Amino acid sequence: MTGTSPPADLTALIGRLSDRNKVRSEATLQADVRQLLLTGGLNLADHDLDVDLEAPVGDRRRIDVEVGYTVIEVKKDLSKNSVLTDAVAQLQGYVVTRSQQTGQRYVGVLTDGADWRAYELRGEQLVEATRFTLRPRTDPPDLLMWLEGVLATRHGIVPTPNEISLRLGASSASHQLDRSALASLYEQFKDEPTVQMKRQLWARLLRSALGTQFHDDDSLFIEHTLLVNSADIIAHCVLGVEVADLQPATLLLGRTFEQAHIAGVVEADFFDWVLEVPGGDAFVRTLTRRLARFDWAHVEHDVLKVLYESVIGSETRKSLGEYYTPDWLAEHMVAGTVTDPLNQRVLDPSCGSGTFLFHAARRYLKSAEAAGIPLADALHGLTDHVAGIDLHPVAASLARVTYLLAIGRDKLTSSQRGSIRVPVYLGDSVQWEQRLDLFDQGYLIIRTHNQSQLFQDELRFPQHLLQDSLRFDQLVNELADLAAKPRKSGTIPSLKGLFNRLAISRDDQAEITENFRVLCQLVDDGRNHIWSYYVRNLARPMWISLAENRVDVLIGNPPWLSYRHMPAEMQDSFKELSQERGLWEGGQVASHQDLSALFIARAVEQYLRPEGNFAFVVPNAVLDRPYFTGFRRGRYHTSTEHVDVAFTGSWDLRRLRPHIFPRGSGVVFGQRTVRGNAKALPGETQRWSGRLPAKIEDWETAQLHITREEAILSQGREGVVESPYQPRFWQGATVVPRFLFLVNRQDAGPLGLGGGRISLRSARSSYEKLPWRDLPDLEGVVEQDFLYPLLLGESVIPYRVLQPRSAVLPLEGGELLHSDHIHLQRYPDLAQWWEKAEELWDQHRSTDRLTLVERLDFQRGLTHQIPAPQFRLVYGKAGMHVSAALVDDPRAVIDHTLYWGTVTSREEGMYLCAILNTPVLTELVRPLMSYGKDERHIDKSLWRLPIPLYDSNDSQHRRISELGEAEAQRIAALHIDTSKSFIQIRRALRKELAISPNSEELDALVTELLD
Repeated sequence: MTGTSPPADLTALIGRLSDRNKVRSEATLQADVRQLLLTGGLNLADHDLDVDLEAPVGDRRRIDVEVGYTVIEVKKDLSKNSVLTDAVAQLQGYVVTRSQQTGQRYVGVLTDGADWRAYELRGEQLVEATRFTLRPRTDPPDLLMWLEGVLATRHGIVPTPNEISLRLGASSASHQLDRSALASLYEQFKDEPTVQMKRQLWARLLRSALGTQFHDDDSLFIEHTLLVNSADIIAHCVLGVEVADLQPATLLLGRTFEQAHIAGVVEADFFDWVLEVPGGDAFVRTLTRRLARFDWAHVEHDVLKVLYESVIGSETRKSLGEYYTPDWLAEHMVAGTVTDPLNQRVLDPSCGSGTFLFHAARRYLKSAEAAGIPLADALHGLTDHVAGIDLHPVAASLARVTYLLAIGRDKLTSSQRGSIRVPVYLGDSVQWEQRLDLFDQGYLIIRTHNQSQLFQDELRFPQHLLQDSLRFDQLVNELADLAAKPRKSGTIPSLKGLFNRLAISRDDQAEITENFRVLCQLVDDGRNHIWSYYVRNLARPMWISLAENRVDVLIGNPPWLSYRHMPAEMQDSFKELSQERGLWEGGQVASHQDLSALFIARAVEQYLRPEGNFAFVVPNAVLDRPYFTGFRRGRYHTSTEHVDVAFTGSWDLRRLRPHIFPRGSGVVFGQRTVRGNAKALPGETQRWSGRLPAKIEDWETAQLHITREEAILSQGREGVVESPYQPRFWQGATVVPRFLFLVNRQDAGPLGLGGGRISLRSARSSYEKLPWRDLPDLEGVVEQDFLYPLLLGESVIPYRVLQPRSAVLPLEGGELLHSDHIHLQRYPDLAQWWEKAEELWDQHRSTDRLTLVERLDFQRGLTHQIPAPQFRLVYGKAGMHVSAALVDDPRAVIDHTLYWGTVTSREEGMYLCAILNTPVLTELVRPLMSYGKDERHIDKSLWRLPIPLYDSNDSQHRRISELGEAEAQRIAALHIDTSKSFIQIRRALRKELAISPNSEELDALVTELLD
């Protein structure tokens, strides 16, 4: 239904359906709807589905059109509210009755030919889940795609990224229906103890993984449940299992995999709560039917990543810091790092959905096949040579299925296969608590934390049992299952059969029996939870960290969690671990640091053997920003272990378009070396540039669009003040949240206010974020002396300042007033305004520990401006082009979105304006800037260029100043259309400056000056 034109008769049919102006009967519409279903390529015959008109439903009622588990009610015109209301009530009766009659989940559809609405039952109420409207220029296949998503009738769809996105993504009818049904289940049963417990465990893990970027809301839990349930079903489809014949519990608890001796793929977790609530089975069956449409045997990439990114919106993924590596980049990194796949053990310590695991597994199996290794041996070797860890429970679930996809159906269903365990673990690769006590005198020790007892129970497993991961996991699973079975309280069943079946030696039986006693006690105390799941996922990462078990290659994309987004407890641990390893820079750059550097250092420290290699995708700042200097040195020494790495090179990816991540990125390569042989990251890099077309899946295609060249990083000059102007410039005041300060004047009424008082109301913006955008405006009267002009980033254009905004600020002369001072100085109006502002700040500031005045003057951003000099130069903090202007209003307050500095004369100000606004300066400073969609955040990077102090005796300086004055006068005379955005205004002015008669001379002078 995609990529081809529909037949002419089908186009005509859809044209008739969409024409509400044409006189037609409901019977005619019903016949046309039936014809559309039969001729629209929906594969109804393949499913042996009839399209019934006037199907009896009981009580003399008849369904207009019924097909499969969908009932369709047809009306002549749904645009009338009264018709729509009655039609929904009528449809609701049909859906409720059919659902009760069959025990299946039914979907109801209302249509008048042009408007199509699909509904789900929530309790016994019908709720709209998805809608499609035919318009004059609607492409007919779009309607058919929507209908197919509702009916789920196609077969053998190849799961390409495009098809996954179209048919299962957030905008698809399939997803909207399934999500609506799941949301309904959750809303009805979210207070059930089992649902609450699993949701709390989910939230705890994500808070550890994502810090303050994780927002604990029901919507995300529902999305994650849908994703993991989908992954569980897809795992069965990969093996060619007829999922329609399986019970929902079998699908979500992995019983088929147990029988097939494939462990570690689908198991009880946080997201199987749907099995424990009424209606959950019907939901799983419908979800299964939708997923079974695809031919999951033919997969050549990490489709689970595509599914995740199609379901979880880009804004949510951005807020969580979740961006997965493109397949083509992972493929190329694996090929260059895993050079001897049969003899190198590979670990991705932050495996996400499993992209690197997919390519590493494929590389291993290809090499094993070429070497003639029997399949059973090859698969056993694979699971010992390619493993993954992730702290994100959804990522770990998706990665396990991705691992199966890498192996492929043919190998998994072969009689030559043997038993295997998928080695993807839910674990903490950073090991924040540095749990060295988990292994003690040859035992794995896990404490069960029963604080009501004087002595804590613990689980103790002989360390050597972990060498056979399949047997160890089976042992733990069976112990937990036996403990949960009904028995007399206080009794301990015999384990003799288990010992014989798993060939447990007599030397270990006493310890295992004691573990079983503890598990039984946990069950009796109601504290069983998911101990087997916990033990297995905790044990394997810790076992790999033992010196004799470390791997040969670490590869992946570590978390890019910024320090400022970590919760307070994590910040403390991050700082402590970073300081101990020489990674902490502190000072003003502390908030810029992120987890990637510490994560890599800890992964190397714990998991990589001496002379083992690593390759990691990193934020581009790692390559050349000052706050990653400690990481680039390659010496990560602690009181207990000295880790040295020899960096071997890097790739600078920031010039690829479009960017493969929202932040600029790079790749670093290195090797763990012996103590004293650390080698810092070279200043030379391989710079990649080019424009990538959409939907690239493999390196062979991607490389055709990429130019690679040797380049020099700017790190060699970091920390050096190249321009003497650098210490003169400061960032402005942190005037946030803005609606507490920015105001518009209001009419004071016919009597006025008197006494220099003005009526004000908050000035609002569409750019406000939660929670501030949902809060009410501040309104009130304030003494006029406290209304200041405020310059924002948007106020500054080249050579000119636009109309400033008005802001209420507690400034009296050269003093910043605090709350008590405002009352003491007898400013009742300001005191009342400020009291309301502080109340809103205190209620909604989240983790910010500063008072409102402290936030306003953070790092003296406000008080440093008092008293203001006669001339100040200002330029924007953000953007990829410099925009600078001279400010001569001493009352103007400068916001943190600007930098400002003093100049001694107008001539010096014009000299700097001319340099900063010249296009050649933007080109020179661009390599020093941070990268997002494009280069952005100029900050103070431009002062790393050798801009000399203005010297009135230097003819070159004077000429630059004269040209700057001429450009300023020319820009001042221009009419500025303030209805346009400041971005549009700046763009227009840059074009104007480019055609200026002074532009060529100014470019030449600035280039010569900075050379």
